[in-house]
Amino acid sequence: MWVQALNLINFRSYDDVTVACDQGVNIFVGPNGQGKTNIVEAIYYLATLGSHRVSSDQPLVKTGSESAVIRAMFVQEDKSVSIDLEIKPGKTNRAKVNRSQVTRSRDILGIIRAVMFSPEDLSLVKGDPGERRNFLDETLIQRFPRFSGVKADYEKVLKQRNALLRSPNKENIESTLDVWDDQLIKLGTEIIFHRVQLINDLQPFFIDRYHTISGGQQAVSSSNVRLEYQSKFMSSVDLAPLEIASEFKEALGIRRRDELIRGVTLVGPHRDELLLTLGELPIKGFASHGESWSASLALRLASADVLRADGVEPIMILDDVFAELDTMRRETLVELVRDAPQVFITAAVEGDIPLSIGGVTSRVSLGSVQRVVPDEQVNSHE
Repeated sequence: MWVQALNLINFRSYDDVTVACDQGVNIFVGPNGQGKTNIVEAIYYLATLGSHRVSSDQPLVKTGSESAVIRAMFVQEDKSVSIDLEIKPGKTNRAKVNRSQVTRSRDILGIIRAVMFSPEDLSLVKGDPGERRNFLDETLIQRFPRFSGVKADYEKVLKQRNALLRSPNKENIESTLDVWDDQLIKLGTEIIFHRVQLINDLQPFFIDRYHTISGGQQAVSSSNVRLEYQSKFMSSVDLAPLEIASEFKEALGIRRRDELIRGVTLVGPHRDELLLTLGELPIKGFASHGESWSASLALRLASADVLRADGVEPIMILDDVFAELDTMRRETLVELVRDAPQVFITAAVEGDIPLSIGGVTSRVSLGSVQRVVPDEQVNSHE
């Protein structure tokens, strides 16, 4: 699967631009603020229905416009597939597949799979738990598109339950809370179970990728670098769904008084954590800058490995990440992604990209995207 052409209308900085894409490596070079990242952000949005830079859709729409459109043509098993997605902040997004309207925009999930590397990835290690929960959930959506619906339903139930907990009249809400609890437990159990299974699948790939990226500088084995799912109420991460649901229900009962006082749900997957450890210590707060980058890159690469194990070859997107890495990690990353069916790379400085990656280069400036002829590309590296 690979992107053949991309058309952006009123998306971020673009009025209307069409970008031709090739199999293999596609490089977009230009000064910061010219729109390089907007191109790859659009591709990633089609894969996840989310941005790696912002949490809402409003910034994706060009100022002064009511909506933005992403149109893409893909080649999948020698067949062309088109997707049209209209982004309408505050309203329901609309999508078409091969020019036929789909019921919900999330019905396009699974057509394209993509793994994104970006400077923001350091937050996978150094950021709040929500960053790591989002990583798990985005990966699960790529593996199982229906997970998007489960997560959306859980968030709706959580919002309604919190509103009830904040109600000024708390005397007669017990029976209503019980109803919301049943839904919270059902959906939350499914989220937790799939997250734990994903971590088990990520673990061997994460260990291997960390060792490769770190260049063997640390003695890495399964005993000193690992991923662990942490929940405030589960007695073990090896529980079956019925056991998770039982402990979830018990924890909600124990915390109900506190929840009524604080007006917020204190138990559930929205408060869980993905713990990354190196040796006996958490990577967050104790690892060096290089170790932190190795861990974040290893996580992303492991997510791609899991998709491949499922029989899916994801598109690899490297958004301005080479500027953050030393020479060794740059070369290692190139070797690890070069065999993907399609790779997208953005960079402000072309010299940051290892020459060994090859590929086709385009220059991005003030809303235009111009492909560089081979001779110009060679000269720009000299």
